[in-house]
Amino acid sequence: MTSPTFLRLTAFFFAAMFSAAVHAAPRWEIIKSEFIEAAPAVAEVHSSTIVETGPGAFVASWFGGSIEGRDDVAIWVSRYENGAWTPGVAVADGAQPDGARHPTWNPVLYRAADGRLVLFFKVGPSPEKWWGELLVSKDGGLTWGDRARLPDNLLGPVKNKPVRLKDGALLCPTSQEYDKNRWVVYFERTDDSLAAWTRSADVADPGKFRSIQPALLVHPDGSILALSRSASREISRTRSRDGGRTWTPLEGAGIAASNSGIDALMLREGGMLLVYNPYSAASDKSRWGARCPLVVDYSADGGTWERVATLEAIPVRNGYAYPAIIQSQDGRVHITYTWNRARIKHVVLERKQAAGAHE
Repeated sequence: MTSPTFLRLTAFFFAAMFSAAVHAAPRWEIIKSEFIEAAPAVAEVHSSTIVETGPGAFVASWFGGSIEGRDDVAIWVSRYENGAWTPGVAVADGAQPDGARHPTWNPVLYRAADGRLVLFFKVGPSPEKWWGELLVSKDGGLTWGDRARLPDNLLGPVKNKPVRLKDGALLCPTSQEYDKNRWVVYFERTDDSLAAWTRSADVADPGKFRSIQPALLVHPDGSILALSRSASREISRTRSRDGGRTWTPLEGAGIAASNSGIDALMLREGGMLLVYNPYSAASDKSRWGARCPLVVDYSADGGTWERVATLEAIPVRNGYAYPAIIQSQDGRVHITYTWNRARIKHVVLERKQAAGAHE
């Protein structure tokens, strides 16, 4: 005769197995991996951004020139149409009315509700002294005009995409590098008119994470989680429950990462993705930490993360860095990133149901 204890244990085992299957992280498969340009017109490219403009249509941007920080570095744009990327075109440089010239930095693309594309970017001799500017395209990135400088003390989104909230506010994740020891995260609010701006206070940093370049994750209940790159070898996080006006002090997110750009995405079907360079004390010998591998993690709630894809794992001199991630209308995930400082890579992920999972 089978004992009651055995039956209870058996039932518990199968219930646990079923629960694990139901809640298993979805599997993501790389279905496309390509260079936006096989041979860019400049020696070095970096810090890409991508936005969807219509079914099967995308625009990407990055900065490029001889070397990051030199005054020949411009903002470049490419369009993805009919299954291919167009050659990159320089659309903005740092030339000033007085004849001075500065490098440009960190473009960020945003598509307004009326279809306008806004290209935010920075201009200035260094991150400590740069300012924010923008360009607008009314034809899907084919031409650009309406260049404007943002109000003083505002930068716009500093690396990662802004998000449009339910109330129409456009929340921009930003930060400032005052010097090598003082990095602060804060957030700017505007709307699609880009006419009026407000700025949050600097997010408190009691743990001295020295964080910059936050990425925004808006939960269905309207609360917001921001994950940031930090100099402490751990991604930091902060939360807001009032539309990004106020934020909790920075704390560790429990994710070991190199001091390099990250990006994150709230999936329409639930859950979230994070793309970053994981930190390993055994392999990271540089001041910043190795920028290889480049991986994608999944979380159902923003607390526990699980690896679901590895984009790059073969070491190269300048690594793989500064990813940007979006979800297109067909449910696929598009990621662009710097490949060895020489090219911009575009990877497409497709969600696959985990084996044995029930949805």
